[in-house]
Amino acid sequence: MFVGIDIGTSAVKAIVVNDEGLILEEANHALSSSHPGPLMSEQDPQAWWDATDASMQALKAWAPEVRAIGLSGQMHGAVLLDKQANPLRPAILWNDGRSGAECSALEETSPVRTITGNAAMPGFTAPKLMWVAKHEPTLFKATAKVLLPKDYIRLRMTGEYASDMSDAAGTLWLDTAKRCWSQTMLEATGLTLDHMPVLYEGTQVTGTLQPSIAKRWGMNEVPVVGGGGDQAAGAIGAGAIERGQASLSLGTSGVIFAPDSTYQANPDEGVHTFCHAIPNVWHQMAVTLSAAGSLAWITQQLGYTSEADLMEDLDATPAKDSSLMFLPYLSGERTPHNDPSAKGCFLGLTLNSDRKALAWAVLEGVAFALRDCRDVLHNAGADLSSLSLIGGGTRSLLWGQLIANVIEHELILREDATVGPALGAARLAMLGTTDQPLDEVCRPANVIQLIHPDSSQRESIDRKYQLYRECYQNLAQLFPSFD
Repeated sequence: MFVGIDIGTSAVKAIVVNDEGLILEEANHALSSSHPGPLMSEQDPQAWWDATDASMQALKAWAPEVRAIGLSGQMHGAVLLDKQANPLRPAILWNDGRSGAECSALEETSPVRTITGNAAMPGFTAPKLMWVAKHEPTLFKATAKVLLPKDYIRLRMTGEYASDMSDAAGTLWLDTAKRCWSQTMLEATGLTLDHMPVLYEGTQVTGTLQPSIAKRWGMNEVPVVGGGGDQAAGAIGAGAIERGQASLSLGTSGVIFAPDSTYQANPDEGVHTFCHAIPNVWHQMAVTLSAAGSLAWITQQLGYTSEADLMEDLDATPAKDSSLMFLPYLSGERTPHNDPSAKGCFLGLTLNSDRKALAWAVLEGVAFALRDCRDVLHNAGADLSSLSLIGGGTRSLLWGQLIANVIEHELILREDATVGPALGAARLAMLGTTDQPLDEVCRPANVIQLIHPDSSQRESIDRKYQLYRECYQNLAQLFPSFD
């Protein structure tokens, strides 16, 4: 048996799979974020550990048979540790937009796009450290190590400072083509190699479970493998390991992920080019920051008891006002705008705009943002031939159909679609500790349904999508006034 642990933004999820890769049980524990200032998003690393511990306690019945653990986690988060490995401040998260000025400075003073294959964006880790150096210089000087979220959990589990290539590629400190830390980029942010964890491929063993933790969780001192950033791990869970096998993830953020056997950078349109969680594979990725995050927000604001309740209401009768527009930029936006000041907003409100109209506009706005992502990936030469739908948002076929219509692409809904990153982490644990071949372990799950785009709606969708694009372009200059 193998365990996969995913350190998400809204929850920690842990699963147990058997030697055939079938999920036996899963456990979830919710997380919350704090927003101490404009554009800011933070979490307490201790909360990740508490949720991880609680999740593993819930799986204790399987613990004695576990052979290895894999880790996945939200990318880009900055965990600053002192010499005693204690967090110096709350972690600054992937959807934090405070470091816009630092991104501009990094672009001006370093070859960031040439070395990393990516534009400097506030969500990435390096600009966050530049912000800390400027605004919290005492904490910056006290920083002995910088870790990503899942790698802080690894440290608590194994005592080792380690990371994997896929997660490290999202820091702007990695030479993505060469798969190693870049001294040039570290020096550009006032750091050295000593501040960084040791790098591994996602399938390599990074350490073993410490005796005290193994005893607490009722398991042996098993190996812990490198694992992957949540998007790479989710792709492993979906079987997206080679060119043409793409995935669309509907998590807190929305991501289209396209693997490739070669390194192809195209940073100018907001495309991310990162290492995959398996050796000698890279991927291109386009990201909208508030996908299921927008759904969770509107669910709470409209007084629905859950996202499922909202979807059931929309399924029952259509929205009365389908002309309403929503820009889903609740946390700024990455692809294609790279605009941390972008704001969420409704346009076209009338007296007929009831709560169903608001809810539908949110779903549609996220779908339009994913069409932006699709377009820039096509421009970058990505192959989206097979596109699997993964993440918590896959629970709604209504939303899946809307997205298929908007991006004009068939979506493949598979078994285990909602546990993608945790499943990918478990598969990486299996790859790192057995001799099973990659294509056997990472086989795509069985198809539940093919969601075909409805071509009869293409004309009206195209017309509204163009209006969506114009709304952002006309409002972009105003957004910074609301920071």
